[in-house]
Amino acid sequence: MAMERVKQLVSHMSPGSSKGVAALERKSPDDVVITLAIRSPLCKAKGGGFITDELMLEMFKQAIAQSGIDPALVGDITVGNVLSPGALYEARVAALAAGFPETVPVQTVNRFCSSGLMAVTDIANKVRVGQIEVGLAIGIESMSQNEDKGAPTISDSIKANPTACDCAMPMGWTSENVAGDFHINREDMDEWATLSFQRAEHADRSGYFKNEIVPITAYEKPDETGKRAVKVVSKDDGIRYGTTKDKLLKVRAAFPQWKPSQTTGGNASQITDGAAAVLIMTRRKAEELGLRVLAKHIATAVAGVPPRVMGIGPTYAIPMVLEHVGITQDDVDIFEVATGLNELARRNGKILVTSMCIGTGMGAAAVFVRD
Repeated sequence: MAMERVKQLVSHMSPGSSKGVAALERKSPDDVVITLAIRSPLCKAKGGGFITDELMLEMFKQAIAQSGIDPALVGDITVGNVLSPGALYEARVAALAAGFPETVPVQTVNRFCSSGLMAVTDIANKVRVGQIEVGLAIGIESMSQNEDKGAPTISDSIKANPTACDCAMPMGWTSENVAGDFHINREDMDEWATLSFQRAEHADRSGYFKNEIVPITAYEKPDETGKRAVKVVSKDDGIRYGTTKDKLLKVRAAFPQWKPSQTTGGNASQITDGAAAVLIMTRRKAEELGLRVLAKHIATAVAGVPPRVMGIGPTYAIPMVLEHVGITQDDVDIFEVATGLNELARRNGKILVTSMCIGTGMGAAAVFVRD
């Protein structure tokens, strides 16, 4: 085992040995692999709504049930969450209630919209350096319970810096800045949104999501007696069936106070409740446990961009991570500005790049390779 590790370290130090498509597809016992990738349905906030600790509890239960391992083997859990003021309390109590033993620690991370990916990256890096053998990454948000109220009040000394001030501005303002600065017209925005909804409708009707969505037990809002009816949610509820560009073009501007006023409720994402879980370990450990490897994590990159146009973050983070691993955009089978392991498998692709913009002016991107 020691000699095997020495050979692995030597191979890392050889020029060019760890870069390029061939290197990415090469298998090693030390690969950081994913053996479980599941998510809840993504549901409109306020419609009944998932509560943070209840949704965490359900995801932890599903992770244990679907993982095929003893939960005591998990060396660490990292939960990505943005809005909950008590995220660490909720994560720890939900993990314990779900069946993780007291010996399994929990932490939370918050880098706005990339928090789920940051949780994956944190666990992947801990596995990569040998700090843990097995880890669980969770991303979760209940916007029904925790409304995004924007930036806190900032001091006069911060306000003296214009760029710092931009960090406190609403996302709608940054969206309009991107449209204006980069000459993106309303028709193009609605055309892209239409394509997105139509693809989502096709995927839903074709059952493409069935391998990634796990049913979640949720609770209705209290009735007049205070009782909350139990329901099982198993489908996304934000897909707008029958969307056409003509319909979207009729939707009024959401932010008429900021020019060019092209962002609408039709071409912007909804306010959503949802969660996902990813189990990560070395390939060696996965083989020891007899688990099927779905993919391996290669690298994550994070970039900083002007806060006033934070939506361009992926255009900086994606080239950064591609350069880091030694591939070009032509080598990538799927670019997914969200998640895409299930879609990568459906298309029989190999290399996935996932990316997202991040509030206050950042972008993140990661490379995964399907096994």
